[in-house]
Amino acid sequence: MPVTVGAHHLTLFTHDMDRFIRFYEEIFDAETKFDLSEPGPGGGTLRHSLIDFGGGFALHPFQMPEPTGYEDGSMQMGKRGHIDHLALKVHDEECLQEVRRRLVKASASDGTITDFGAVRLVTFKDPDGMEGEVARWTDSKRVLGFEERKRELWPD
Repeated sequence: MPVTVGAHHLTLFTHDMDRFIRFYEEIFDAETKFDLSEPGPGGGTLRHSLIDFGGGFALHPFQMPEPTGYEDGSMQMGKRGHIDHLALKVHDEECLQEVRRRLVKASASDGTITDFGAVRLVTFKDPDGMEGEVARWTDSKRVLGFEERKRELWPD
């Protein structure tokens, strides 16, 4: 039995956050749980949201201060490009800690847990170099911005 319980969220880029949110709320009855604006890397305002699809899965779209060149998706396989990363979901803190231990042992992660309030996660790099995350929802109703997030380093 896998230690994960499916997908937690999928991160991608968009040109127009309002249009993106409206589409998924209207078509899929999804619910936007968080819609944050904060300072972007290199200046400007970064906007991102968490759109809940039920079952613990969310989309995590980003609208960057300047276009990244990856906002436009494509229907052509192999050239879709605007997906940034996938986060796998675990049920509880015990599973998060077990996967964290395994990732560190495999040299796929430094073991740092990032706590965004409503979400706790550990980042990893897969064998092809793609970034991934293992995440779990917490009981917090507040998501912390990038400047507020807390870091728990792997104990050496």
